[in-house]
Amino acid sequence: MTILPRTFYSRDTITVAKSLLGKKIVRKIGKKEISGIIIETEAYRHSDDPASHAFRKITERNKVMFDEVGKAYVYFTYGMHYCFNVVARNSKFQAGAVLIRAIIPEKGIEIMEENRGITDRKKLANGPAKLTQALGITKEHYGIDLTTDSKLFIMDGVKKHGEIIASPRIGIKNATDRLWNFKISVK
Repeated sequence: MTILPRTFYSRDTITVAKSLLGKKIVRKIGKKEISGIIIETEAYRHSDDPASHAFRKITERNKVMFDEVGKAYVYFTYGMHYCFNVVARNSKFQAGAVLIRAIIPEKGIEIMEENRGITDRKKLANGPAKLTQALGITKEHYGIDLTTDSKLFIMDGVKKHGEIIASPRIGIKNATDRLWNFKISVK
């Protein structure tokens, strides 16, 4: 399996959000490796997306969304949780990112269970905050290059998966009519 190249992320944010489904996210902690298959994503663009953190202007929080594609955008939300995004966009937009909402744990499950304090595998990483907690993703990962073999990257994953289901994004107040939340089932 190969790490996804920068060109993978240099496409329309919505296309990348769909294309990330079935890919494998890998987190290295020392000599240990934990991973899972991406089964839910959400696209957030720039000037045409009032739900995006990048809609109004560049800030200290969102500046990586305007940076080179293929980098990690990690932010703190609700004063208690981290969310993990991948910077992705084509040349039509100055910013964009894909929120990784859920994975199916694959490797290092016992580490994920310890990180989350639970043993129910279906609930280990079935939401964006649960996913970052399970994988140990924090602000330390903000801006890291996901296209290299580092402590966090995304690789090719399963060859075949179920149909992509599009629905409204979760937990937003603006642009709720856009079906930019994408899910799959993996067999």
